[in-house]
Amino acid sequence: MLDKTKKLISLSLAGLSTLPALVACDGGADKAPKKMNILFMMCDDHSYQTISAYDSTFIKTPNIDRIAADGVRFTNSFVANSISGPSRACMLTGKHSLANGFTDNSSSFDGAQQTFPKLLQAAGYETAVIGKWHLTSEPTGFNHWDILIGQGDYYNPTFICNGEKVQREGYATNVTTDLALDWLENGREADKPFCLLLHHKAPHRTWMPDTCDLELFADTEFPMPETFYDNYAGREAAKGQKMSISKDMDIVYDLKLADKDSTIHSRPDLEEWGRRIYNNMNTEQKKAWDAHYDVVIEKFKKAGLKGKELDKWKYQQYMRDYLRVITSVDRNVGRVLDYLEAEGLLENTLIVYTSDQGFYMGEHGWFDKRWMYEESFRTPLLMRLPGGVSGDVAEMVQNIDYAPTFLDLAGVEIPEDIHGTSLLPLLKNEKWEEGRDGIYYHYYEYPDEHAVKRHLGVRTEQYKLIHFYEDNVWELYDLKADKKELNNIYGKPGTEAVTADLKAKLVKLQEQYGEQEFIAK
Repeated sequence: MLDKTKKLISLSLAGLSTLPALVACDGGADKAPKKMNILFMMCDDHSYQTISAYDSTFIKTPNIDRIAADGVRFTNSFVANSISGPSRACMLTGKHSLANGFTDNSSSFDGAQQTFPKLLQAAGYETAVIGKWHLTSEPTGFNHWDILIGQGDYYNPTFICNGEKVQREGYATNVTTDLALDWLENGREADKPFCLLLHHKAPHRTWMPDTCDLELFADTEFPMPETFYDNYAGREAAKGQKMSISKDMDIVYDLKLADKDSTIHSRPDLEEWGRRIYNNMNTEQKKAWDAHYDVVIEKFKKAGLKGKELDKWKYQQYMRDYLRVITSVDRNVGRVLDYLEAEGLLENTLIVYTSDQGFYMGEHGWFDKRWMYEESFRTPLLMRLPGGVSGDVAEMVQNIDYAPTFLDLAGVEIPEDIHGTSLLPLLKNEKWEEGRDGIYYHYYEYPDEHAVKRHLGVRTEQYKLIHFYEDNVWELYDLKADKKELNNIYGKPGTEAVTADLKAKLVKLQEQYGEQEFIAK
């Protein structure tokens, strides 16, 4: 029998892909909780394009894929507002942004309002959130919370553990996983069902890899998207954005070219931020970091790249670092799955993996998110329900559906004011009463550093209608004929009936979700 000290040492070995079988919870299998546990794993800015269960072009993610292999892959999963804090608020409340009060990242989440952790807690669940929170106010409805401050740091991050600041040595993805495994093993009441929100900072900008992954993909050339040099013809709103890899991705802050003699310069505030992050590393971390990036910097200086050659270099550097970060995420997902299996929890736990939104891997020349265009609107969603079905689910679902799904699974009555609907029937291959013929989106944050205009819209299986309402500009896409959304057909002859139908659907959804003030006059 392992004593507590040995367990903690075992759990803190961040590089392990498996965990030894640890002591079973007191009481044995015959006293296991009757209610299903919930493990809700989420990353920040993890694109569906970089999960091999969806697309194996760039990377293999064998551990995340395990969830899909034994469960359900949602192929039409979307967010309600493609930006971190608001997206998280939608998930917690099951409501769109205006209704939950957190419309953009300058907001503060009202922790007094109804959330699914509170309702689960009241129903006897042990609840915890560990990792990224990013909602400004302190978490409520949790028996235990251990959260990163703001965006958090990749190296030696500071957490707030139940109100007290604690800096922890190590790489954020490993540390967050360690804390989650320790809570599962030592921190919860074993006779209660649990709901654990394990939320990683990764792979949020600026994509800083773990030191053991720095050399991955060093010789890999990734294919640049066909739309990298999109000219945004017919899409005026897209022309004003500031999220271009060519023009806006910072050479020092984003791409790690902070040379020791400071001959490479960028925006002063971003340079300062990058150097602060570096200075937060310990000696061994700096040594590994320098061994890799000093070589990259020297080669870059000698190359003297300009124009499209510089664009290509920036894209490759971005992709390599981003995918290195994803490798660490996948490894740590494997650690958690192995623990659940070793502890006999795998067959009594709903496992969810998702991201707070999608992300651009160079499509349209971009990084970041925010738009209602597919790459940022669409998000990965994998769910494994013991005894449930496996395979693809094509119905349109949204992150407002997570809260009612968890409540439904726990046998908790779903409040009438929740906007989402339970996905549990889809996990059981039962009839889904929702039968959506359209989903609603609204992005509020402008102006900000990426200059994406406020917009809202409706998406059906075939069409997407977007309204940039402050400029009264409309865009319409036929998603079957134009998957890359390059051809805005709004106002074109022959689209009158489709446009009228979509506008009617849009108004209906706005009335349903209490957004009447945004109905176009």
